Amino acid sequence: MSMRELQPGDIVYAATTIQSDGAVPGYPLDSIIAETGTRGVIVNVGHVEEDPDTELMLVRFEDKDRELGPPVGCWLEELTDECE
Repeated sequence: MSMRELQPGDIVYAATTIQSDGAVPGYPLDSIIAETGTRGVIVNVGHVEEDPDTELMLVRFEDKDRELGPPVGCWLEELTDECE
């Protein structure tokens, strides 16, 4: 399955360590949101307004207690649908 075919409710994994850009409440600038391999669930799929071909995924990643964190905007290249 192509990453572009994923829909809300689908499970994804962080393909790389995802760090905060300071825009997500509760995550200070440069703090780690998700380590490589962290499981998450897609909440929404969208695109960059200025470039409709650039897709974004809104993802909630699990923490160490398997609780879902706040929604985080991710680029397709930051995600994978395969567990490592």
